[in-house]
Amino acid sequence: MKHFMRLVPLSLLMLVTLSACGTAAGKSQHNRTLNVTLADEPATVDPNKDTDTNSASVIFQTMEGLYTYSKSHKIVAGVATKVVQPTNHGKTYTFTLKANAKWANGQAVTAQDFVTSLRRMADPRTKAQYASVLAAVKNYSAIQHSRLAPSKLGVTALSKTKLRINLTRAVPYFNDLLASKYYPLNTAAVKKYGSRYGTSAATAVANGPYKLVGWTGSNATWHYVKNRHYWNADKVNINRIKVAVTKDQSTAVNLFKAGKIQETTVSGEYVRANRNDSQLKTHLLGRMNFLYFNHQKQVTDSENLRQAVSFVIDRQQLTSQVLQDGSKPALSAIPRGDQTNPQTGGDMAQETGNLLPHNIAKAKRYWQKYLRETGKQTVTLNILTDDSDDDKKIGTYLQSVMEKYFKGLTVKTTALPHAQHVARDFSGDFEINLIGWSTNWLDASDYLDLAAKNNSVNFTHWNDPTYNRLLTQAEAQTGQNRYNGLVRANKYLMAVKGYVPLYQPAEAKLISKQVGGLTYDLLNDAQYQYAYWK
Repeated sequence: MKHFMRLVPLSLLMLVTLSACGTAAGKSQHNRTLNVTLADEPATVDPNKDTDTNSASVIFQTMEGLYTYSKSHKIVAGVATKVVQPTNHGKTYTFTLKANAKWANGQAVTAQDFVTSLRRMADPRTKAQYASVLAAVKNYSAIQHSRLAPSKLGVTALSKTKLRINLTRAVPYFNDLLASKYYPLNTAAVKKYGSRYGTSAATAVANGPYKLVGWTGSNATWHYVKNRHYWNADKVNINRIKVAVTKDQSTAVNLFKAGKIQETTVSGEYVRANRNDSQLKTHLLGRMNFLYFNHQKQVTDSENLRQAVSFVIDRQQLTSQVLQDGSKPALSAIPRGDQTNPQTGGDMAQETGNLLPHNIAKAKRYWQKYLRETGKQTVTLNILTDDSDDDKKIGTYLQSVMEKYFKGLTVKTTALPHAQHVARDFSGDFEINLIGWSTNWLDASDYLDLAAKNNSVNFTHWNDPTYNRLLTQAEAQTGQNRYNGLVRANKYLMAVKGYVPLYQPAEAKLISKQVGGLTYDLLNDAQYQYAYWK
């Protein structure tokens, strides 16, 4: 056997050497851990049961629905092969699933996995607090009221890769639901773990770009590890992400400055003092923070009280002097940017105008009416908040202005960890509750439904027949008529203060200049699958 030596031009040798170095560097960057923070612990990673933003954040990074979001936040095909056009006047959707869509355990994602998930969510025994996202699916209402079995839900596996969803009415924002709420569940894992599914990383299976590793259900640090079986795994640049719950802003900022974390949320005075920092990025959220008044407790079952509290709050002062992070005063129940007028192209919140004025004189008059109707001269009220810096600041502000202008009032605040706060929401163990709602689709109905009679997250138990009728009438319409109906419902809700909106939050992020691909919009946080080391 002979060995031949061939002379290689020096330029070509250099090119080969540099290419090899480049490949090695690329692999090294892929293996470099991205370090990020989360504001609080998730309550669950079960997509059927999550209601809080921290749980939703984990699910958003590890799960994928029929549709998903592109790096520019546009709806694109996820597990489905394409974004489909509905038939039957917008009421029937038929999907073909990608043959290479896999769970992190290597099993194929099947149409039955979607059926399993949506039937389980609709089943009243699951106690899915946000099951109402299925409200338009055929037979949902009858199943929720135990008149039909969950197997009758309008979701059918036609084959392993063919899925059909039948609706009772066309839903303008249904594509967003498919991308953000209608996740599959691994059927075998659901059968194995039952109600324990999603209570830890070990009892959940991911089908998205990352799998969850190391979350026990109560610890404050875990990892997102690249799902090697994900159909688009080749496009996921960073293999490992470490997540740490960091409630204290000073700690987070110090870690960021030391280069130990690359993305974290900041607020208030830090944002104001560092607004020229090139690594500080601020964006408005599709979210509304507001006060719920418990109508099952005599002390807070009063429109006069709701009116008094709403009028006493200076929302401009609250956002510009207390929060100082770019948040905007609420104008009504609908956030800015949430819904567009089909006729004018204008924004509903801006066109409707400010329905929540600051008026101390009116606030005092309503307070006196409240005292007369209750027959009391002194009252003690409790405001429930999260134990985050922002919530505690807002609680202190509300306590200050209410005690200042309402004679005979004592206000106490209770700040709890987020999971405990959420538990109190659902148990009804509160008087006045500082709460927030983030939408998954740009449509005013999501915020207006919060005050509807049968909504599972109407923790106030406020029930107004006029309002319920206005909302039902609006949802029965389409196009401009529907839009006008939602405006009427919004105006009525604000006139009687079914709940009291405070502000539309902004979110400020410190993002390392070493990292690219992290972008945000009204609906969505950054998707780490698009992140990369520069």
